[in-house]
Amino acid sequence: MSVYVDTARNKFYRYRMSHMLADSLEELHAMAEKLGLRRSWFQPKSSPHYDLCQSKRARAVELGAIEVDRRQVVEIIKRLRGSV
Repeated sequence: MSVYVDTARNKFYRYRMSHMLADSLEELHAMAEKLGLRRSWFQPKSSPHYDLCQSKRARAVELGAIEVDRRQVVEIIKRLRGSV
C-alpha cells in the first residue's frame, strides 16, 4: 500500500498544485493529517485525492510518498477503480 504524488504543477491563484492519491482512503487521510491538511480539502469525486502546494508535496515525499508521472497516475486510478 502506498501514497503517491504526481508531477503536475497546475496553477491555482499564486500556487502550483499537485495531486496526492493513495491505494486506500485510510492511507490517503493519514498522510493528509501528517501534512496538516483539512479533511474538507479532500476531493472524493472521480478519483479521491487532495491537491497539494509544492511545499506540502515536498514534505509528502519526505514522509514516503512516491513520485509518479501523469501516465502512472492514470494507471493507479484505473487500478483503484477496478478494486471498488
